[in-house]
Amino acid sequence: MSEERKTALIVDDEPGHRLMVRAVLEDAGWNVAEADSGESALEELAALATDGCNPADCPPDVALVDMKMPGMDGLELLRELNMRRPGLPVVLLTAFGSVGSAVEAMKKGAFDYLTKPADNEELKAVLDKAHEYHRLLRENTRLRKGSGSGVDFIGASPGVQRVRELIAQAGPSEATVMVLGESGTGKELVAEALHQSSLRADKPLIKVNCAALPDDLLESELFGYVKGAFTGAVKDKPGRFQLADGGTLFLDEIGEMPPALQAKLLRALQEKTVEPLGGVSTVETDVRIIVATNRNLLAEVEAGRFREDLYYRLAVLEIRIPPLRDRKDDLPLLVSFLLGKLGEKNRKNVRTVTPAFLEALTRYDWPGNVRELENVLERSLILARSDALGPDLLPPMITGAGTPEQEHEPTSHSPASLEDAEKMAIVRALEENQGHRERTAEALGVSRRTLQYKLKKYGLTRRA
Repeated sequence: MSEERKTALIVDDEPGHRLMVRAVLEDAGWNVAEADSGESALEELAALATDGCNPADCPPDVALVDMKMPGMDGLELLRELNMRRPGLPVVLLTAFGSVGSAVEAMKKGAFDYLTKPADNEELKAVLDKAHEYHRLLRENTRLRKGSGSGVDFIGASPGVQRVRELIAQAGPSEATVMVLGESGTGKELVAEALHQSSLRADKPLIKVNCAALPDDLLESELFGYVKGAFTGAVKDKPGRFQLADGGTLFLDEIGEMPPALQAKLLRALQEKTVEPLGGVSTVETDVRIIVATNRNLLAEVEAGRFREDLYYRLAVLEIRIPPLRDRKDDLPLLVSFLLGKLGEKNRKNVRTVTPAFLEALTRYDWPGNVRELENVLERSLILARSDALGPDLLPPMITGAGTPEQEHEPTSHSPASLEDAEKMAIVRALEENQGHRERTAEALGVSRRTLQYKLKKYGLTRRA
């Protein structure tokens, strides 16, 4: 059986260099197409596509692009290729090799980066690796479509569409990704989607919440330990790095990691090895890192609480999730999706809401984001006695009303606005619970985080 014929597209404004690269690649068994500019490369890309060809399967298998060209330069062409042919490996060539341009190229989705004149053997090795990556990506995509698996990020707003685009572009790469967003926006869901769209999808996705573990326990969880490393270490235990070998390690709340552990994490990322606690040798690991935080890590770097070198190692590509208050147009889709999920969980078949219910949801700012929305919907679903959810099932923090008993009490002074009503409800609940915030939040049917947000908004204190 003959070996599969590979196709490379060479984009370079120097005819002599194109001729040299063509000779090297054709001698190695490649088909070669050429373009002398970014604009002509896009025309050549369209010409290479055969009738009825799925874009992911059309040639070329790899593009070799010069960084410095008149008109559309290499980085601009890279951006166009990422949009028109997601997954196509692009190797950038430049005579001006530097760490800065290499980092910029990798951030924008380049597969690799070589300096001119490239060593012939290195050039062939990099392109062969890119071709194999492209082949595996096509196979992975076909299998995923066949199985119907995958993780979706619900919504149709521009912010959510941008998140989806970044997941599609970053997922198949090996780049470290930093997921940014407020609590409850769905950072873990994005991490799952990135893993599922990667070539590592059949390997483990191991999750660690850096804020949920004490410092000493976090270190042993990440890197493991050997028998006798400390009291109670009766046998060797592999760390999360080892458990994620070949797959993905998701470090949530990375901003909470103490400085000593940040240094050890940086060393593990640089050397691709870990040293278990109490061990005398290192263990090689092959993991893709995804981190998430609701903190401003650049501010943490400025304050000296987060290592600058670790930040730049982790922030190769950033995906920022918009808060729910900035994408309220997605509420109908989210409500429909969550009601289906929660109805199955609670064995209740309620799939519709009244216009007044949806209007109340839309007026609210959702400081707890999608997680808070899910909690509110589950509460309403459990209390529902009809086929549709109405505003009477919502907690007073959402509707801006007082407690159910207070709503029926006669009053000679109605609040001038929903905000006044909401503030009054909070004050009453605080008084009834002697200022205890946890009990107050429970009485109001909201999370403690939401209550704190409202106290700050209205300038209320525990004494008030």
